[in-house]
Amino acid sequence: MAHVTPLSRLHAFHYTVNGARFGGRLDLPAFGPLTYLQPGVPSGQLSEKMVHTSKIQRDGSRPTLNAIDNLIAQKKIPVLICVFINPGDIAESPGTPTFQFVSAYSEKWKRTLKDSMRSTLYDTVSDRYARFLRDEILPEVAAKYNIRRDAYSRAITGASSGGICAFNAAWQMPDLFSRVITWIGSFTAIQWKEDPRNPDGGQDYPEKVLREPKRNIRAWIEDGSNDQENSNYGSWPLANVRLANALKLRGYDFQFSLAHGTHNSGHGAAEFPEEMIWLWRGYDPARSEQAFQQDETERAKPMFRVTIVDRER
Repeated sequence: MAHVTPLSRLHAFHYTVNGARFGGRLDLPAFGPLTYLQPGVPSGQLSEKMVHTSKIQRDGSRPTLNAIDNLIAQKKIPVLICVFINPGDIAESPGTPTFQFVSAYSEKWKRTLKDSMRSTLYDTVSDRYARFLRDEILPEVAAKYNIRRDAYSRAITGASSGGICAFNAAWQMPDLFSRVITWIGSFTAIQWKEDPRNPDGGQDYPEKVLREPKRNIRAWIEDGSNDQENSNYGSWPLANVRLANALKLRGYDFQFSLAHGTHNSGHGAAEFPEEMIWLWRGYDPARSEQAFQQDETERAKPMFRVTIVDRER
C-alpha cells in the first residue's frame, strides 16, 4: 500500500534488495501549492545586488520568492522588501586582524577560508553582525526603498550558521528584528572561545534564553532528527530541542518543527509558506509594536522529549 505524504512536509524512500533495505533518501520535500507561483499572481521584482550583479532563482530547492508572491497576493503576509545577503570574502585582505583570525580558524578546523569567514560572521555570539546590518546594510537599502524602521515590521531568517545568525541578530537587537525563522540552526560550539571578554558560543543559547532578560521576539525553529553536520561541535538536533524547550519555559511565542531530514533545507523549504503565515499572523501595518505572547495551546503542551533509539538502525 502506498503511503501518501502530506504536502509541505518531507518524505522518504528506500529500496529493498533481496529483502534488505538499501539506499534512498530521508529528506525529499513535498512542496505545497503555495510554493509554485500561482496563475495571475503579480511577481515582486528582485533587484541586482548592490555590490555584485546577481540573480536568485525562483525555482529549485528554495523557491522562496514564489511563496512570498503567492502569500502577498492572498494577503496572508504584508508586502515585503527582501534583502538577500551572502557572507563576506576575506581572501583579498591579508594582514588584517580579521584575516589572521579567520586563517587560524581555517587551518585548525581544516575548513576553507571562505567557509571559515562565513562561520566567523554567522556563528559568533555577539552584536557585531547585527551592528553591520543596522549601520551598513539597512541604511543602504533605505536609501533606495521606503522600508519600515520598526522591529514589528521586520523579520530575519537563515539556514545552518545563517540560522543561528538570524536568531542572534534578533536576540542582540530586538529593536531591529522581532520575527525570526531558523532552518537547521547551528546552535553549537562552532565559534566558542575561552575568552572572558566574549565567553558565549552557540551552544549557550538555551541558557541565555533561560537566564537573560526576555526579548520581544517571535521565532520558528526547524531542524531534522538526522541532522549532524560536524561532530566536532556538538549535536544539531539536540541543540535545537534544547533551544525550543528554553523558549517554551520562558513563555516565548515560538514554533518548533522537527522532521527526519539531514543537514539540508528540504524540510524548511517545504513548510516555508506555513512558517511565513505563522510568523506574520495578526500583522497590522497601522501598528509599530506588539508584545508577543506564547499561545495558550502551546503553553498547555508538555516539554519536548528525547527518545534514544537503536543506533545500529
